[in-house]
Parts: sequence; C-alpha cells; structure tokens
Amino acid sequence: MTDALIIGGGSGMGLALARTLLAEHLDVTIAGRSADRLAAARAALEPAAAAPGSAAARRIRTLRADIGREEDVAELFDAVGPVEHVVVTAADVTGAYGRSADITAAAARSVLDVKLLGAWLVGKYAAGRVTGSLTYTSGINAYRPNGSNTIVAAANGALASLASGLALELAPVRVNVVSPGWVDTPVWDRLGMDKRAAFADLAERLPARRIGTPEDIAQAFLSVLRNGFVTGTVLHVDGGHRLV
Repeated sequence: MTDALIIGGGSGMGLALARTLLAEHLDVTIAGRSADRLAAARAALEPAAAAPGSAAARRIRTLRADIGREEDVAELFDAVGPVEHVVVTAADVTGAYGRSADITAAAARSVLDVKLLGAWLVGKYAAGRVTGSLTYTSGINAYRPNGSNTIVAAANGALASLASGLALELAPVRVNVVSPGWVDTPVWDRLGMDKRAAFADLAERLPARRIGTPEDIAQAFLSVLRNGFVTGTVLHVDGGHRLV
C-alpha cells in the first residue's frame, strides 16, 4: 500500500509536504501534469528518501496526471493502488486574476476544471481505494476576496461543501480542507506583481506578523492526516488573515 499520494506536489506546498512525509518514513507518490516539474521534484527529494539510516520503505515516485481529465484520474488510482492518504494541492490559476469583466470564460473554466471538478473526480475515484484520509487545499481568497480573484475565490469556497459531502459519502475515510493564507511559493512569481512589497505590507497587518512558508502548510497537512477524529472540517492556516 502507498502511504501518501500528493496530487500537485511538484513544487511549493505539495513539495514541502512530500519532504515532511519522507522525514516521517512514509512512502510518497507525487502526481502532476508537468514532467519537468516532477523530475525536478524527484531530484530534490531523492537525497532525503535515501538518507543514511532511512528505512527501506522510505521512497518517492512520480506519476503524470491531469486531474481535470477523468481518464487521467482513473489511471492514476489504478497505478497507485490502495493508498492511505491523498492530498490535493493542484491548481491552475493562469489568467484568472483580475476583474471578472476581464477574465475569459476559458480561464474561468480552467480554474474550475482543476480546482473543483478535478477535486471531485479525485473524490469519486478515491472510493474503495483510499483508506485513511483525503485532504484538499483551499485558500484565504475564499474567505477574504479582494475583487481581483473572484473565480478563484468561488472555486476555493466550494471545496468546503465538497469536503462535507464526501466526508459522508466516503466515511470512515476522513475528508478535510486546509486553507492557507499568503504563502511564499513559486505561484506568486507568475502573477506579475511586486511580491516583495505586497508581502511586506501584509506581514505588517497580520497577527502572525509574517507571510507563511510551505513548511507551515506541510505541518498543517500532517496534523490533519494524523488526527483520526477530524473530518468535514476546514483548517485555516493563514496567520490570522481572516481577522484583518
């Protein structure tokens, strides 16, 4: 049995989670759309998986899959086989930031195909294959939209309802959502903004007085995976962003 499948684990929070789970002596499979990103993730993680003194079962593998495509999701679960924990961090927000009047329908559908429908497909094929937990990744914009991320906020907000429904359907498998605040990941470099200035401004206002790190979110995922009495819940890991 595979210990953990991370869908979208090629970079950022998913990659940090993979590193954390390897340190916990778990088998980890990373799935994603980009072969280059998967190869880079594997290269980054192999030293940890093969560390001196590590258990024989401590290993990493990668599989290509686009969770916006049902056939890919079906093939992914067939390839992985029984798995204890699944975490979904995959997202495609290309062209999805800005006023709704300026966002194309194609860009909006792309967000929904991966973030919401893809998440639902994972839940669909998790039945009978996942034995422990299924955890999705939402985001602060679901709770604090700012007028330039409406479709992303809508997709993230819908994950809470999806998790609630699947928590009943898949029980006793636990289904939850981790909702990060602003986290310093590579996705910010693709948004065409002054990241440093934006981070500095928000850090001054957050009760935590700093921006999150991928490792912060990895630890939140780990706590959800470990706690057998948490299901149908959204865990907010946002430095108090919802309060300001």
